[in-house]
Amino acid sequence: MEKKINSEDLLPSEFFLSEVLGAKIKQDNHKIGKLSDLVIVETGKLPEVTHLYVVRQFGKPALLLPIEQVKTWGTKEIIIKDCELGKYLFEFSDDRVLLKDYVLDKKVLDVEDREVEVVYDIKLILVGEKLYVSEVDLSRYGLLRRIGLKALANSIYKSDSRIQDEIISWMYIQPLPNKLGRFKGDVKLKVLKEKISEMHPVDIADILEELEPAQRVTIFEGLDTEQASDTLEEIEPNVQRDLVISMKKEKAAQLINEMTPAQAADVLAVLPSYEREEIEKLLDRETFAKVTAIIEKEEESITNIATESFLKFSPDETVGEVLDQYRKIAKDKDAIMYLYIVDKEDTLLGVIDIKEMLQANDESLLKDIMTDNVITLDEESNLKEGSAMFTRYGLMAIPITNDANKILGVVTFRDMMRLKHRFVE
Repeated sequence: MEKKINSEDLLPSEFFLSEVLGAKIKQDNHKIGKLSDLVIVETGKLPEVTHLYVVRQFGKPALLLPIEQVKTWGTKEIIIKDCELGKYLFEFSDDRVLLKDYVLDKKVLDVEDREVEVVYDIKLILVGEKLYVSEVDLSRYGLLRRIGLKALANSIYKSDSRIQDEIISWMYIQPLPNKLGRFKGDVKLKVLKEKISEMHPVDIADILEELEPAQRVTIFEGLDTEQASDTLEEIEPNVQRDLVISMKKEKAAQLINEMTPAQAADVLAVLPSYEREEIEKLLDRETFAKVTAIIEKEEESITNIATESFLKFSPDETVGEVLDQYRKIAKDKDAIMYLYIVDKEDTLLGVIDIKEMLQANDESLLKDIMTDNVITLDEESNLKEGSAMFTRYGLMAIPITNDANKILGVVTFRDMMRLKHRFVE
């Protein structure tokens, strides 16, 4: 019967390479070797661990075990699944990146090739069955932990904030060479270490959106308040929601207080009501009043600002026929940049941009030049959803339809922007 690892010896979801190197590799309660290194691939923003490099005694060849074969991660033991070990004999290849061998103890250089520090340890994140490299530790704390003096390190550096300044996210590290051989080079930063805080929030948002949830939280928590607030504004709503829910309510309120009322409302509006209410209690009174007013207004129906004064035509009319009467028909309309093509029941069939009309042959039928994949809003949509649609697609007007695809009205970009300005005031 396989012996289980004690709960206190199980690895947490975040740990350092030094804490797992040398761990016994066991299968069916039999030791088969020790963990000597981890193999990574750089396919995304954070490298992913693909294999365990296992050394064995008595002259047996080393193994390269796929990470999928790991059943349980422990600080002293790593238990692997029942598999045929002979299939996983290690063969050297210069395109395999060995984490300890190629990165640990390497100098870290800035973009001008000046030495910054040395990589003393490497932080890893376990997400389900996947393992990622998240940070490199350049601190003396990391060095002491690495050589087994963690208790001493804790007593010396317990309240030293400089430690966090010496832990660098892997997203600031340049990709390692494709063909490493026995890599003897140095690790190099993408940006100067002292300018990391100047990275644009839009770029950080792009990075966070590509990461697993646990990775996002780790990197996001390393940002200062102003940068975190600016970054949160740029992130997609579903990622915003996950990040805000994962952090302490006091921290979330602090970030939201840094935003404009309209931006704060955008973030709070994506949260479940119970989460939003908890954070709202911690906001500045002035911010709370403005944000609440915006959110309540944005919940109104989109049909309240729609117009029925728009251009609609039959699909069998020609371009020439429409152009002959366009000036007269468009004179009193609110929405004139698009022609909506409908049948006798006002079912929306397509749309034509006025610029496309002017470039088409007079003999062309409207149904032959229309776009039948029309961006629409549902009659149940609210003002916030309407605003998001304009931002996403950059249109000058969006039609509103019901379940039968009958056109009920059109919302113009001009009216939506006027409304948004009133929200902020």
